[in-house]
This record gives sequence, structure tokens and C-alpha cells, in this order.
Amino acid sequence: MTCRVLILRAPGTNCDRETAFAFEAAGAKTESVHLQRLLERPQLAADFQVLCISGGFSYGDDISAGRIFGNQIRHHLHDTLEEFKAAGKLILGICNGFQVLIKSGVLLPDQAAEPIATLTLNESGKFEDRWVYLRVASSKCVFLQDVDQMYLPVAHAEGKFVARDAATLDQLDSAGQLVLRYKSSGDRSATDIGTEVPYPDCPNGAQRAVAGVCDDSGRVLGLMPHPERHIDPTNHPRWTRERRERGDGLILFENAVRYFA
Repeated sequence: MTCRVLILRAPGTNCDRETAFAFEAAGAKTESVHLQRLLERPQLAADFQVLCISGGFSYGDDISAGRIFGNQIRHHLHDTLEEFKAAGKLILGICNGFQVLIKSGVLLPDQAAEPIATLTLNESGKFEDRWVYLRVASSKCVFLQDVDQMYLPVAHAEGKFVARDAATLDQLDSAGQLVLRYKSSGDRSATDIGTEVPYPDCPNGAQRAVAGVCDDSGRVLGLMPHPERHIDPTNHPRWTRERRERGDGLILFENAVRYFA
């Protein structure tokens, strides 16, 4: 059975075609669905194995990045996405999609009716557009199986991961949910486990250099870097000097398709 992927978009989404290409390169069949269509017919989600919210600037990032999109899910599609998760399916949020998932309560559960973590303005106070080194800090996430490290681009103004308190941060860390971390460019080894990563290697000042978070099942992942922008070796900024067989981001999409093989 071919893995079917629903790519959920909204006004301002601009990475849906690249994300569809990445999933299709991994062997999936994709369909881009406007949020309004899913709001009208939530049962559409049942026809898919993977739901992905791609990058961009949904609703112009008014109020804060991903907030409006996230609130629409929180208030109108919460049960639909909970059923989707309960059925053993996968959910992926990339950049703006990560912001949507974390602000909707889909990725991490609320506590006392408030999110336990958020993504806020970069410490630099500006939009960061650069390539970064990443390491996988936990084997918990389905999307990141058999991955040690990656080199991917980021492009965001609100990517700083912050937990509500130190105890919450420790709990997420010990549970293996802070699954993807920025790495220092001076240490390319997969064993670099330091949590203090300087700017610009950590482009936003995230706590413990967090670049991606998964839920407690490992089947829902949100990440700030863009794996869909490093699918082909020629996507790499130094591709003529560093010959590679494939882009680092491709395996993330292949893992999703392989999960349902």
C-alpha cells in the first residue's frame, strides 16, 4: 500500500510544494489540502497515514508565528488530530509547522490549560537564514531513525525553544523528546553532547540548543530546520566540493514512508 500524505496548508504557507516533492521522492503519494477544506470536512484526514504542516508564514505570522493556524486546530480540529494520532499515524511540522503544532497543543500536552513550551523570537532579534549542523539526541522519534547528524538550512524569526520552567525542560529531556539539537560547527562528531552551543551555530538561542521536539509516542515531530530543502546533493551549498550521494533531509521522509511499509 502506498503511503498517503496530507500536506495541510493555509494562507501564507509557501513550502508545501517542496515538502510534497520530498515525500514523493521517498515513495509517498501526497495531496495538498487547504486548512479551510479540512475544517469543513474533518473526516478527510482518515484517508491518510501522514499529516504534515510545512513551512512558511501562515496568516502572515500575525500575533505570533503559527498562532492563528494553531488556534484553528486547537478549537476546531483537536479531536480530529487526536484520533489521527491514536490510530498510530504520523504528524510532522516543519518550521512554521513546528510553531503550529506546539501552539495548538498537538505536539506537547497543555498543563493547567497553558502550553508547557513555546517557540519565541530569536535572541539575535532578527530573521536567521543559514545552514546549521544538527545531531540527533534520542532514538525515540520515528522520523529520525538511523540518523546521527544532519546539515540543513534554517529560515525563521521565532525559533527559540523555551519550556515553561526548568522542571518541564528536564522532564522532556529525560524522556528523550528533545530529539534534535543544534551542533557547534567546530565539532562535527555525532558524540558532541554539549547543551551550550554558541550563536550562530545555534541560530536562535534555544534552551539546550533544541532544534526539534517529538511527542511521547515518537510519532509526532516538530523541527525548525528544513529537511525538504536538502533532498538532492546539489541542494548543499558546497556540493561541488563535498561530493555526496544524497541530501541529508531525505531520510526523514523515507523513514515516514518506511514506517507504513
